[in-house]
Amino acid sequence: MLHRGILRRLTGASVVALLLAALMAFYAADRAGAGATRCQQHRLDARDRSHLVTGEGSPVLVIGDSWSVGLGQDDLGSSWAARLPGEVHVAGFSGSGFSAHASGCGRVSFADRAPTALAARPALVVVEGGLNDYDQPAAAIETGFRDLMADLAGHPVVVVGPADAPSRTRAVPRVDELLARLAQEYGVPYVRTSDLDLDYLDDRLHLTEEGHREFGDVVAERIAALTPTYPAVLAR
Repeated sequence: MLHRGILRRLTGASVVALLLAALMAFYAADRAGAGATRCQQHRLDARDRSHLVTGEGSPVLVIGDSWSVGLGQDDLGSSWAARLPGEVHVAGFSGSGFSAHASGCGRVSFADRAPTALAARPALVVVEGGLNDYDQPAAAIETGFRDLMADLAGHPVVVVGPADAPSRTRAVPRVDELLARLAQEYGVPYVRTSDLDLDYLDDRLHLTEEGHREFGDVVAERIAALTPTYPAVLAR
């Protein structure tokens, strides 16, 4: 038989272990719940922004990330995309990118969302992003880019690369160069924005209202100076 002191110690240790297990389970559930809540909010923001069509003229479709959505702004309709000429439709999703796993919110990559977004019947498609691909392998970014170009075949396209957001500045050159190379391969114009000195929110990732205005004006100016083209149809 076990000595009572040993039994008490074993019982105490079991209680501690159970408490730790319960705390870990609660922490994991809390993290999962927070993730689900974040994704739900991103979906709501994406839906709300898609309903805010700005401008007049030829329809323009912007496929992008939180910058296109206007995350952090009081008015989502004031995101940089509203600075583009034409009737601008935004298909944005915060946290998404070219690669399939840039976001943890499911199938929300640019290629995943493009077929539905094309219901706007755009005369021009502007793809903006890359900051959320900062930690993704080059192969994943390339696969997502190729899938997107296949989706956009038959539509004039311009690709707008990532700006040099301070929180991801180390990763921007790699993603920027990769996207520029892929755009050249498909024969579509690539607009670099990594040279811009923009105004950021405290998270050093998302733009202030002034940052959105400047980014949108520069992108509009640079797009006006080039000729959008149809993506080449390449063997996969």
